[in-house]
Amino acid sequence: MFRPEKDFTYLMPIHFGGGKFDPESKIYQKVTSLAMSYETDRKILENFIPEEFELLVPEVQVAFSKFTEINWMHGGQYNVINVSAPVSFTGKKDQLEGDYTLVTWENNTQPILGGREQTGIPKIYADIADLHILKPHYATTTSYEGNTFLNMNFEATNAITGNDLEQLKSQFKTMNTIGWRYIPKVGAPGAELSQFILYPQSIKAETAQIGKGSLKWTEQTPMQNPSQYHIINSLASLPIKKINQAVLMDGSAELHAMGAKIIK
Repeated sequence: MFRPEKDFTYLMPIHFGGGKFDPESKIYQKVTSLAMSYETDRKILENFIPEEFELLVPEVQVAFSKFTEINWMHGGQYNVINVSAPVSFTGKKDQLEGDYTLVTWENNTQPILGGREQTGIPKIYADIADLHILKPHYATTTSYEGNTFLNMNFEATNAITGNDLEQLKSQFKTMNTIGWRYIPKVGAPGAELSQFILYPQSIKAETAQIGKGSLKWTEQTPMQNPSQYHIINSLASLPIKKINQAVLMDGSAELHAMGAKIIK
């Protein structure tokens, strides 16, 4: 009969096997990322930030990323839309600043499952288009069953070079990504497991361009997106007062998946 190994890590269904836990295991991949941040209403945004955190500035960060040449997927690829806000955490043991993940959409099931179960990143599925490129213009859309709910547009104006590029590299060299691993109870209200997780990541930017960015959230109905409409409509309720930054980067990413830890 099947018996789990004590020093293995598994994902469901575990009875087909897993792999020996390696605390030094890392994910490597090429990345093209279009990142934008915008000022919004603090009081509305704080409705979506857990009370254990402090919102540093009323800013929403939205990033499209295309990951390719992924080592653990044996050269596979997928697209991501990540939405986060800058926070600080002061607990009994840990004190840190990072980006609290509000939601992450991906167009591939494999990274969704591991990201949710192992590192608490709130990953859900969507159709995410590759960048449409007619230089200096770039655009992408995110949709569900044909219903588009996010448009991102970017016009590159200048290449980032010299000291400015070095500062950008430093900004993304160490990224404290924070998720909330929440597992509901079976047959009862409340949580069986509720933990805040720090997931260390970094991006090594090789080339970058700064430019003019715009994005648009489109509200959805339950008929259009029955399991996500409330998420999308919550994000759409946040006013876009001003685009603070819009950057297009090419480089590589490193995710220390087995280096994730519970913060307390």
